Amino acid sequence: MVNADVAWMLVSTALVLLMTPALGFFYGGMVRSKNALNTLMMSFSALGPVAVAWALLGYSLAFAKGTPFVGSLGYAALQGVDLQPLGTIPHALFMAYQGTFAIITAALISGAIVERLRFSAYLAFVVSWVLLVYAPVAHWVWGGGFLSTAGALDFAGGAVVHVNAAAAALVAAVVVGPRKDYGRRAMLPHNVPFTLLGAGLLWFGWFGFNAGSALAANGVAALAFVNTLLAPAAALATWTVIDLAREGRVTAIGAATAIVVGLVAVTPAAGFVGPMSALALGALAAIPSYFALILRARTTLDDSLDVVAAHGLGGATGAILTGVFADPAWSGGAAGLVAGNPGQVLTQAISILVVALYSGAATFGILKVLALAVPLRLSGRVEGVGLDVMEHGEEAYTAGDGAILISQGEVTIAAVPDAMTASDGGRA
Repeated sequence: MVNADVAWMLVSTALVLLMTPALGFFYGGMVRSKNALNTLMMSFSALGPVAVAWALLGYSLAFAKGTPFVGSLGYAALQGVDLQPLGTIPHALFMAYQGTFAIITAALISGAIVERLRFSAYLAFVVSWVLLVYAPVAHWVWGGGFLSTAGALDFAGGAVVHVNAAAAALVAAVVVGPRKDYGRRAMLPHNVPFTLLGAGLLWFGWFGFNAGSALAANGVAALAFVNTLLAPAAALATWTVIDLAREGRVTAIGAATAIVVGLVAVTPAAGFVGPMSALALGALAAIPSYFALILRARTTLDDSLDVVAAHGLGGATGAILTGVFADPAWSGGAAGLVAGNPGQVLTQAISILVVALYSGAATFGILKVLALAVPLRLSGRVEGVGLDVMEHGEEAYTAGDGAILISQGEVTIAAVPDAMTASDGGRA
């Protein structure tokens, strides 16, 4: 084992793990205040059951030797996963690093179904989905499966993570149905700074997500690191120009979304393209995602936090552009259209289609089977009160002791045990 590689992968694993709480803040700021805690919990809770399922079975299905479609049970319950080297790092560390990918991929799906899904059903769904969908797809691309042997390029998860999660999110949003009063009442973000904080932490963690996928502290990791800086920067710049041209202003939610789109798009390409190609990739990826967000708002699809536009379209665009820009001068072998290999674009497109179709179909099956055991959808009354109180018995924001009351133009501190109250013609 190489000490520098081990150290870098320890850091990268921690960085990717941070991305799941970061996603919680990114999503949590965009929902209504009465559902903020529930939305955060949908990300945070994935850290538990999904990680356990990964250790017991998921890792084996993804990375143990098996068929071209799924791994065997050779690593079930982590048998044989020890401190012996796998490449230049301990096998157990590789398992942990890959586990952080499984966790955040499952959590991504929640963005399409927040504010109306029963929490117990969500937990059962993400565990089932990781075992039946994520693990096999990871095997296809990274575990020696059929997409890998077909030559599909996916450095850090354009198809495995983002297209996979977005296809599941689209189906889940349709099966669960739209939120109460969707399309009739404004459902505005309650805390935009939370969303910006989440986007910033996601960008920070993404350096481990992409550069860590080199599995070593080497030049490929450095290239992926640089590209992870440049692509979202280009996406943000492009998004800003479009916003200014169309609206004459730049929204904070738009800026946060642009950063995520750029990060998603460069994920499959990070170790295969040069820095100037990463800039072009980020700039190009911003355009379809921007207009997809506008189009979705005019439909009846309640993809609450636009997982499909940001992760699905961003991941698919990035994967296709990987087939365009992959450069053997930077990648050490992988070549795309610009380097004289136009067939790589078709290979990329097929891999995206296969992953999306499988994920969508399997997600539909999982949800329909779960619905036989537990109702997926909460009642309109629960939605009206808010999922924080009804599903968790807690509130993200409460006017407990020491609440601030505004009365007749004066600010006073008062003890209000349960809720804000009005006094003497003032307004709480």
